[in-house]
Amino acid sequence: MPKNNNRLITFCDAINEALHQEMERDASIFVYGIETKMFGSLKGLEEKFGKDRFFLTPLSEEAMTGFGLGAAINGLRPVHIHIRVDFFLLAMNQLINMIANAQYASAGQLKVPMLIRAVIGRGWGQGFQHSKSLHSVFAHIPGLKVIMPTTPYDAKGMITSALRENNPVVSIEHRWLYWQEGHVPEESYVIPIGKGNLLRKGKDVTIVATSWMNVEASQAASILEKRGISVEIVDPRTIRPLDEKIIIDSVNKTGRCIVADIDWLFCGFSAEVAALVSEKCFGKLKQPIVRIGFADTPIPTIRPLENEFYPNAGTIVKAVEKMLKLKPVDLGKEEFYSHTKKFKGPF
Repeated sequence: MPKNNNRLITFCDAINEALHQEMERDASIFVYGIETKMFGSLKGLEEKFGKDRFFLTPLSEEAMTGFGLGAAINGLRPVHIHIRVDFFLLAMNQLINMIANAQYASAGQLKVPMLIRAVIGRGWGQGFQHSKSLHSVFAHIPGLKVIMPTTPYDAKGMITSALRENNPVVSIEHRWLYWQEGHVPEESYVIPIGKGNLLRKGKDVTIVATSWMNVEASQAASILEKRGISVEIVDPRTIRPLDEKIIIDSVNKTGRCIVADIDWLFCGFSAEVAALVSEKCFGKLKQPIVRIGFADTPIPTIRPLENEFYPNAGTIVKAVEKMLKLKPVDLGKEEFYSHTKKFKGPF
């Protein structure tokens, strides 16, 4: 554990600090893409490191991702910025057919130390072209590592680890998390990729949550705590490779599991966790696994439909109540989706 862990900074500033520190440490790292702000997480890089190590590129996702592959296999460490994960789909040929396979196809002779950052999450009615998550798609591919940090502390440590990796890493970052504050040491540190985190200890039910759903799960746990319900929250942090042990140990303890994923359920990450728990914890399960995620429709645009589409803490509370056969509590006084008021744009 790093020292001086009392400083409060945002998730956004934590990523920015990791980039500054690693670019100072390693001259082979450079940042490029179609976006120079990324909600402030890129501020100061051009001024400090110059246009050779921080630059804009043409709006051509496929070509620019291939450019990163070429740089990586020739000894550089590119950081490719995709402001929206939805348009990263335009680079899937390079990512899946080339980047993910380069090390395997070369019998380990080629390394691909490349970090790709992409934003997910809702904002001002972004609709079906700007609000997907898709992390399960990337995690499906051997050769890729996929991280989804939730806290500012994790964001700095995991981005630092990704910048030191010799394998391609996809970082999925929910836009609402950029305003989250947390204790982050000023000095450099790493959080190993593939190691989960126990966000909250409990004994009655395990919630395995990804990205922003950890914030919702934490609010739900606080609501349920007033009724004497003890919730344990597991944040995998990395979904490929997955820390199976932290999930299995928690469910074996509580005997109940809810998977709250920031994505659709069908063929998604929640299904992978449910299968894992069914296989490894079957004898300890007191009830069937419950999965929470997006509604099974394209993503809507107007706010009332968005609120129906996206699950929140209230959704989790109701799932726990049903699981434990509790009388439903009135949630009318609770405030959900509070970060919509903090979102200032752009997309």
